[in-house]
Amino acid sequence: MQKPLTTLPGEESRAPEQPPARRPSSGFSPRARWISAIVGAIVLAVVIFLLLFQWNWLRGPLANAISHRLHRPVSITGNLEVHPWSWSPRATVNGLVIGNPAWNGPAPMARLPRLTVQVKIWPLLRGRVILPLVEADAPDVSLVRDASGRANWNFSNNPHPKPLKLPPINHFIIADGQLRFSDARRKMNFVGTVSSNERVVGAGRGTFHLEGKGVLNSAPFTAVITGGPLANVDPNRPYPFDAHIQAGATRVAIAGNIAHPFDFGRLSGKVQLSGPDLSDLYHLTGLTLPNTPPYDLAAGFGRSGAVYAFQRLHGRLGDSDLAGSLSVDDSTGRPFLRAQLASRRLRLVDLYAVLGGAPKHVAGHTLSPMQKIVSAKLNAEHRLLPNTHLDVSRMRGMDARVAYRAESVDAGHAPIRSLTLKASLDHGVLNVDPVTMTLPQGAFTGIIRLDARRAVPTEVMDLRLSGARVENLFPGKTGFPPVEGGLYARARLTSTGDSVRAAAANANGSFTVVIPGGEMRKAFAELLGINGKGLLLLLGKSQSETPIRCAVADFHASNGILNAQRLVIDTDPVLSTGTGWIDLRDETLNLRLAGKPKRFQLLRLMAPITVKGSLQAPRFGADVGKAIGQLAVGGLLAAVVSPLALMLPFVSPPLAHNADCSALMAESGGGGAMARAKR
Repeated sequence: MQKPLTTLPGEESRAPEQPPARRPSSGFSPRARWISAIVGAIVLAVVIFLLLFQWNWLRGPLANAISHRLHRPVSITGNLEVHPWSWSPRATVNGLVIGNPAWNGPAPMARLPRLTVQVKIWPLLRGRVILPLVEADAPDVSLVRDASGRANWNFSNNPHPKPLKLPPINHFIIADGQLRFSDARRKMNFVGTVSSNERVVGAGRGTFHLEGKGVLNSAPFTAVITGGPLANVDPNRPYPFDAHIQAGATRVAIAGNIAHPFDFGRLSGKVQLSGPDLSDLYHLTGLTLPNTPPYDLAAGFGRSGAVYAFQRLHGRLGDSDLAGSLSVDDSTGRPFLRAQLASRRLRLVDLYAVLGGAPKHVAGHTLSPMQKIVSAKLNAEHRLLPNTHLDVSRMRGMDARVAYRAESVDAGHAPIRSLTLKASLDHGVLNVDPVTMTLPQGAFTGIIRLDARRAVPTEVMDLRLSGARVENLFPGKTGFPPVEGGLYARARLTSTGDSVRAAAANANGSFTVVIPGGEMRKAFAELLGINGKGLLLLLGKSQSETPIRCAVADFHASNGILNAQRLVIDTDPVLSTGTGWIDLRDETLNLRLAGKPKRFQLLRLMAPITVKGSLQAPRFGADVGKAIGQLAVGGLLAAVVSPLALMLPFVSPPLAHNADCSALMAESGGGGAMARAKR
């Protein structure tokens, strides 16, 4: 059996064929050569571009980018100087001009002849911005805020921008800066210079120093801010700083920390303020604070966003101590102030400054220069009511809720034990509801409303005195009060005016005083009828008393004049009635009180008691007109008839009867006032 053929004949003698040998490569593959050529071309193009590139070609695009970001025109008139080949590249812009928003006109907001900014690359790659250098040479900046609250430094579309937040800066230099600031809302104008640097030699070496000085509303202004070395700034550690600000006689000292440099929305520290009048802080803070005597206050403070909190407030206002806490929320662009304040001892004349007044006698009182002027003017004019004008426009710019308590009150001869009040300010309307002064017996309470939404404010007052005692309010110089008994009073007045004097001169309403019962020194009661017995009792210093059935004084106020509607004093021996007026426009009065005895008096001089002159120094006297007639008739009878007839004109006319006290008090509103007071 033959084997199958697997090869052709003659193939057995052939040697197996070997694969051809590979030639050694002489370079990159075509693809690699193409890539290398492209990269080389790009590098060559970049080198050529850098050799030929002018950074000034970017002035237009850069100005447009800044303009878009700031929402206002921006131009660059000088050269751009860029040094990119560094781990901290630096760029300098020459001739940077930042315009104003359209509402503020075509004039520029800022001119920066030369601005240099440097940034660190490695932190930037990790998402953190650190600026080793920011330097501005001779910047000229004009900041403006109009009456509606628009500010040209607000670069966002948000009318209430967030607090300024800057990245850490290791070296911040401002050389020969010029600053103008105009705020129509606060009526504030500042013109001055600004400079900053780090001290490299001498005292304070290595500390940051920022200084501004100039003129604020015609008064000298300085602000000095110092801090730790900027080169050591860590964004995760607080940065300490000190600030000292002086505006005229107002001084502010701050020792603070920036929690995360330089986020100015996170601040804390201590602040101390002093000056002649708290209202002067309006220009620095925008807060509508009351007029006060000279003050010296300190507090701890903290800022979180648009909320400022002041804790452990303590110090003095005039000769009164003050303590408490307050906060200001400016998140809506309209400051809202909340305060809880208290005094261990209030000197009442210090509260008088809130009304724009000053003590009549300045000796022994702590007064501001303005209060001294007001006091001298009031004394020269023989006036009680101050004429200091209230700037109502300030009251429209903020809202407030304030509670205050004085544990004890130094009110001179007035027996006031304590004082409390709650006040609210809402869009120009001030409500003091209630104000309460406690007395040894009884209390003085009421509400006051001042509407400052118009150019001339309007006032509404409803003040009540209830449960008081006459002898506590008018004790008498000898220790024996001339009158004793309960005392009730109520004043319901409306008015217009931007000062206490102007409001009084336009007052309308009613004023009522009621003594529902009590006792009076008999000598005074008899003298109300002008008779010889009363004169003898008074000269003999008699302390005997007689009952008071009632006393009512009811006045109707019209355009500043209080006309007596009912003026009655009903005692056991005499019923006295009166007429007259009190003029609040010039602070004068003219009252006349005539008494009729209830018992037969052999001798009686018909000469009504008068009270005239100024409210500051009223004059008490007697109207002797009728008495002169009596004397003339008596003399004639004595000459013609007999000496006995001389006595006849002094015999009393028909006797008076008791007054209807219940009806009088009901008609005058006294009964209602007492009922409400007792509730």
